[in-house]
Amino acid sequence: MSVRNNFERTQTSAEDESAPVPTEADSPSDLSSETPTQQMTFSVPTEFVELPSKGKFYLQGHPLHGVDTLEIKFMTAKEEDILTSKTLLKKNLTIDRLLRSVIIDRNVDPLDLLVADRNAIIVAARITGYGSQYSTSINCPSCNATNGVNIDLEKALEEGLEDVEIDEEDATLTENGTYIVETPRTGAKVEIKFLNGHDEKRYNHVIDQRKKLKLPESVATSVMASFIVSVNGSSDPHYIGSFIENAPAADARYVRRAFTTLTPGKDMSFNFCCSECDHEARMEVPLNAEFFWPK
Repeated sequence: MSVRNNFERTQTSAEDESAPVPTEADSPSDLSSETPTQQMTFSVPTEFVELPSKGKFYLQGHPLHGVDTLEIKFMTAKEEDILTSKTLLKKNLTIDRLLRSVIIDRNVDPLDLLVADRNAIIVAARITGYGSQYSTSINCPSCNATNGVNIDLEKALEEGLEDVEIDEEDATLTENGTYIVETPRTGAKVEIKFLNGHDEKRYNHVIDQRKKLKLPESVATSVMASFIVSVNGSSDPHYIGSFIENAPAADARYVRRAFTTLTPGKDMSFNFCCSECDHEARMEVPLNAEFFWPK
């Protein structure tokens, strides 16, 4: 992330020859009658966030096609109002409104952003508001003991921007910004895409509906249904669903692993060690309520 110098936005340069020069006839009352556009205002600092996608997976015509950074403004009291809005929280609109508020380019729709890019911007925004140190509590996956952890978000964000080397023999990038991979057992050619905000909302809705109806969890198949575009050239939903349900486990696992590997950026994670049972694991940074409201 690089911070943009906004000094020039907040005051007139002493070397600006076009600036008005006060005369002896000017009085304090004259100066106070300036129009709002003439009065000096404080401008919020901005910075550029590196996008894990590097703009490679947005189609031509998208404002981020071929763009590797995005300018955001620092979080202010306005964004805190968004975070504390019970109405937005109830409608699950908090993060989308926050992103819309901090992104400078109004042509960028937060829901059109790839998930990896959304996460990078969310973390960057949090850092501008409260710093890079994130203190929270995590339950050990082994003994369930509660552990206090301190996470350096700057480090997690940098790790999330690492490039992943892709063997062209294993995956083919299409002109639509998708990849085609061939499964090891059946040789099916599976086209996969990277999820954006719209896809994430649909996926979460499916999971929530299954919970409300008390249906068995189907995380693996639901995830695959969200990112598979076509199978053997067919984009028919019934054919794709049939592949997801009937493909050998080895093929399904390969497709999921390919999706994870090919997705730009890595899941933000950190090294966890339980203070009670010494269990060690690599865990994702928890994006809970405390993420934007540090202790």
